[in-house]
Amino acid sequence: MRHFLLPLAALCLTTGAMAQSGPAAPPAMPVPTRAVAPADPQAIPLYAGVAPGSEGATQKEVWTQMWNQMMVRNVTRPTLTPVLPKPGTANGTAVLVIPGGGFQFVSMENEGWPIAQWLADRGVTAFILKYRLEETPDDEAAFMKKMMARFTPPSGDGPAPEMQAVIGKARADAQAALRLIRGNATKWGIDTKRVGMLGFSAGAMTTMATTLADDPTARPDFIAPIYGFMTPVTPPPHPQPMFAAMASDDMLFNKQGFGLIESWHKAGGSVEFHYYEGGNHGFGSQKKGTTSDLWFDEFMAWMKARGLLKAGG
Repeated sequence: MRHFLLPLAALCLTTGAMAQSGPAAPPAMPVPTRAVAPADPQAIPLYAGVAPGSEGATQKEVWTQMWNQMMVRNVTRPTLTPVLPKPGTANGTAVLVIPGGGFQFVSMENEGWPIAQWLADRGVTAFILKYRLEETPDDEAAFMKKMMARFTPPSGDGPAPEMQAVIGKARADAQAALRLIRGNATKWGIDTKRVGMLGFSAGAMTTMATTLADDPTARPDFIAPIYGFMTPVTPPPHPQPMFAAMASDDMLFNKQGFGLIESWHKAGGSVEFHYYEGGNHGFGSQKKGTTSDLWFDEFMAWMKARGLLKAGG
């Protein structure tokens, strides 16, 4: 696979990029505008200093806005932001939310902030991960040029070899986040055996990389990869319960079959999979007038059925 993820700026912020009869031409791409980093006083650094493996990084974090959506790129100091339920409503379940962005940026406004708030409104203690990414040019036009160079769906069975390093850093950040969440379980009223991961696109890949590493010190208890790679994997010895969702007109992964789901099922894992007729890639918190609009309610129904929304369940 020579090209990795079709940038979510082109997909998760558009509504009709691909008709059922085949892919449409790529949408016109406006140049993002530089934005002021939003105040995030609750953000917790994952590492005391520079993240291990990023000691030589010189890029500076950049916040940009495109189609009225905020994104952040060139992250070298990852953080974890808690989004807590209202007092007296927490049920003890926690979810680590990992937005997508093709490892070029973190899609905070589509797949981060609103998703975490939806979870908190339902008693789930949510955490947004701002993780390390591939370095991109500081200039916005140059950034878009680099991102559009990858405007091609993947053709192989997994991410390109040159992407493994950045995926490894994102996985390490997710593992550090899981350890931090469980290490502060008493403070946040969390059951250490009810800590899950919910990831979108590149965030789904990070979720799966963390899960497949099967590190006993940083293992999620349940997972929800949303519109990520669908190719077969080798599950861990005791596969975590999985909720997955994908649109049939996804421009990236709709040609890959259902190897991920089949692998999990054959290994004895519990799987709930929603394959929507429409919604394309990156439906996240957006309403598109398709049945993919229901994914979050169905995720909540799945969590409820597993006892994850019941206090002490």
